[in-house]
Amino acid sequence: MAELVVGPLLRYVDGSSATVWAETDRPCTVRVRCGGGIQAAEPTWCVAGHHFALVVVDGLAPGSVSTYNVELDGDVVWPVPDVTHPPSTIRTLPAPAPGGPGAAGTPAVRVAFGSCRWASPPSVVDGRLEPDALDTLAATLPELPRQEWPDALLLLGDQVYADEVSALTRAWLAERRDLNQPPWDQVADFEEYTRLYHESWQDPEIRWLLSTVPSAMVCDDHDVIDDWNTSASWRDDMRATDWWEERILSGLASYWVYQHLGNLSPAELAADEVYAAVRRAGGGPRGDAAAVLREHARRADAETDGRRAVRWSYRRDLGRVRVLMVDSRAGRVLQEDRRAMISDDELDWLAAQAAEPGYDHLLLGTSLPWLLPHAVHDLEGWNEALASGARGRRAVRWSERLRRAGDLEHWAAFRRSFHALSALLLDIATPAPAPADAPRDAAPVPVPGRTPAPGRAEPPPATICVLSGDVHHAYLAEAHPSAPGTTPGPGSGTVARPSSRLVQLTCSPVHNAVPAVIRLGFRIGWGRAARRFGRALARHARLPASPVTWEKTAGPYFGNQLMTLTLSGRNATVLLQRAVTGPDGKALLRTVVSAPLTGPTATPAPAPPTPRAPGDPLPS
Repeated sequence: MAELVVGPLLRYVDGSSATVWAETDRPCTVRVRCGGGIQAAEPTWCVAGHHFALVVVDGLAPGSVSTYNVELDGDVVWPVPDVTHPPSTIRTLPAPAPGGPGAAGTPAVRVAFGSCRWASPPSVVDGRLEPDALDTLAATLPELPRQEWPDALLLLGDQVYADEVSALTRAWLAERRDLNQPPWDQVADFEEYTRLYHESWQDPEIRWLLSTVPSAMVCDDHDVIDDWNTSASWRDDMRATDWWEERILSGLASYWVYQHLGNLSPAELAADEVYAAVRRAGGGPRGDAAAVLREHARRADAETDGRRAVRWSYRRDLGRVRVLMVDSRAGRVLQEDRRAMISDDELDWLAAQAAEPGYDHLLLGTSLPWLLPHAVHDLEGWNEALASGARGRRAVRWSERLRRAGDLEHWAAFRRSFHALSALLLDIATPAPAPADAPRDAAPVPVPGRTPAPGRAEPPPATICVLSGDVHHAYLAEAHPSAPGTTPGPGSGTVARPSSRLVQLTCSPVHNAVPAVIRLGFRIGWGRAARRFGRALARHARLPASPVTWEKTAGPYFGNQLMTLTLSGRNATVLLQRAVTGPDGKALLRTVVSAPLTGPTATPAPAPPTPRAPGDPLPS
């Protein structure tokens, strides 16, 4: 009898279809059977001896809630008999409300997000780690009305830690090979990557949560190795080792299987040539698609040399909420004279997706924050300039060492991309002005790059939220054009003022820790003295002025935490919750920030004071 190894994971959901991912212990047919007689089945395909299936379920009613089970060759394997959680369900998106942007009756959309989950059974977790925020969410949801559950869970990187394994995984690795040889106690190949996903997603709470809340994922460095793709010289050093090729190819292949494939819609899956090749090569009792995925991974890794090969970024529309998940790690261009967080082709893709009408809110998910504390931002820009020779060759070598030691590799360290993304976001946020000679009541001209809806120029979204993780704390910041309140408009017309709220929402980790000295550094980094220091560095490196300026509106907050956006019509609110241990010893989600992002009171403020839990930092 076939058994379920990992899953089911509910991945993509729209108004009438869903995808369910699973890993099994042998070849079989995976069937998803929903209430009302709707069902779908898919044979497994094999990669390196592991068996997977992604089942597309069609014919669901908009706005419906359907319980489902999973069968392998006709035997029900999910739900398991001893699960204490409610049945797993597929909740489709409701039909759109009639009318245009912000139409009355537009259903609320809830999007939860976070990053950086170090998986380890509670019995072996370091006592300094607070409760897992995703585990705590799973325990909390059954107590909430169904309409308050997230419609999507965005996991923004470091879903696994290939370079910081748990004690149990380290012991397992030691049974396979000599840990005194590279890559030591880090993962080495595809088989060892599967161990990381098994350890993380076989957690009973996580397993149920991912079976009933649709998820979208993007990778970050620890999914492969710390500071992955920091610079061209870093890449050269890694290529010189005898273990890196296997590590990177296995990391990208496992990322495609476990994370990326489920990000795609049914239409995208049907058109995906790699998916078709994997199903052909990996089907049947003796098929194996490992070679297909290794070649795909090799093409993807080559992109850091500037060759456009693989796109990991993708789009999801949740009603009138557009989600653009951007790969800011695997597709970097690393040559010093061309350094870019994302390639020009990727930026064009991003602009094209944002240009299509039909949304009131734009969520841009990128594992690395776009906006950092000002001092850190200027430090990274200064370091990049010196590492590229802006202050002579003598500074290049020590600047590269500083870049690696200090993790100076966020958007600010790819100044060209930071400026390009900032300009794009300002463009999206800004309504096009009427030409100077147009009548006072003339319709606005469309902003370049934004396609108007038929018969009208669609207004900018109410909010543009850049969602990020990575930095092991949470904060909110709001951006504005550097020229006070304005940004250039097209033609000879007036200068337009952005009408969208443009905010950086950063939430990390869901289960990890940050040393006290790093906490102190981030607190200081937002201060006035640190900002003055950063400006001095920017002047020393002769950095160009930033297109945007920004101010922190809440934070920094530390601990294991999740952030949730509620988007209804053209209104938006943000909720930051931290997982803490309550008086009864059980984990709970404590509200840290709850505030609107739109309207006259849209400056986020901390939640009312509550008793400090053990290990809580003092208030900022």
